[in-house]
Amino acid sequence: MKAPVSGTTLLLVLPLPVWRCDGALYLDTQAQNGLRMWLRNFNRLILCVPQIDVATPPGGTSPWDAAARDEDCQLVPLPDKRKFVGFLIALPSVLRLLQTQIDRSSHLHFAIGGLAGDWAAVGALLARVKQRRAAVWTDRVESQVTHFQAQQVHGLRRVYRLALSKAMKHFERFVIRRSTLSLLHGADCYEAYARYSARPMLVHNIHLSPSSRIQPSELQAKAVSAQAQRALKIVYTGRVHADKGVRDWIDTLHQLRRNGTAFQARWLGEGPELEYARAYVDELGLQASIEFAGHHADREALLAEVRGADVFLFCHMTSESPRCLIEALLSGTPIVGYDSSYPADLISKHAGGVLTPRNPIALAAAVSSLDADRPQLQALFAAAAMDGYPFTDEDVFRHRADLMKAYT
Repeated sequence: MKAPVSGTTLLLVLPLPVWRCDGALYLDTQAQNGLRMWLRNFNRLILCVPQIDVATPPGGTSPWDAAARDEDCQLVPLPDKRKFVGFLIALPSVLRLLQTQIDRSSHLHFAIGGLAGDWAAVGALLARVKQRRAAVWTDRVESQVTHFQAQQVHGLRRVYRLALSKAMKHFERFVIRRSTLSLLHGADCYEAYARYSARPMLVHNIHLSPSSRIQPSELQAKAVSAQAQRALKIVYTGRVHADKGVRDWIDTLHQLRRNGTAFQARWLGEGPELEYARAYVDELGLQASIEFAGHHADREALLAEVRGADVFLFCHMTSESPRCLIEALLSGTPIVGYDSSYPADLISKHAGGVLTPRNPIALAAAVSSLDADRPQLQALFAAAAMDGYPFTDEDVFRHRADLMKAYT
């Protein structure tokens, strides 16, 4: 028998892991802010995420604080099973657990993406069997990411990943077709998935509060600084990963140097390509102009760097909706990078950035043009701030909550 639901209870099934270290639980710090935002829109939360045991908590995590009070937010650990055999063995017990949590919840939210170990997709299909309305969420086209990653390897590994990508593509569409509502973060995801959904909605995700918007006095000071004949300040924040176009990013800056443009560039973040990136910078003799700074634990300091930059340079290679572009716009820093539906939509109203074909030479030419025309660059600061203005955590979470309350 279904347990009674009092008030509104939101079930969140996410791929983001909770890390267990010495008996304590750690969760991504920004995700914990997201839980607080959900609790502004629902009475209770049930959070189901895979649990991973570690000796040291990863950077960017903080101790689980229940996002508020224990009675408001319950964490339900799931097994982390990303291999097919382990996934199939764990499936019956997880199905029983998810059924219990679905029955306890008034609204259902499943962040799908993957194949083996994708408990959110399992939950979404279970909700369908139980004839419950449910929302699915995605912020990147996972099958396309896997296909791109297959191109980086050879032999049987490539064959396996290409086959996995194809299976994931069909599975994503299968789940989306059977869900009531699709919350598709960013125009790239919307473009990829909307045709398969009964009710597709373009939404966004960000963890910056209204107070994080660049202030008019800061915007003015930034414009004055850009008048000086100084080296261009370039920044990127995110994982150092092939998906993010790390080699193209360095090649763009190399071409920028060939163009005679003076710059100082910093990539803030860690990832599997970090040592490769540093070695490649050394090989090109650009170590005086490019720094891969690694993990940046101080969130406020990181945002200050983005706010102080002239250009947020990106070379994303796959269809995804990284929050860093919105963070740059909120900071009054124009986004300059490879064209796709997601960034084009973000700057569609005020043109707070410049988009080019996926070509380091074309991208470097665009940056050189901005360096040569400082009044244009100054105008882009204001345009970026206007494009970023609507995107705060309060606004985007309220929007998604309102959609779920209306349609699920």
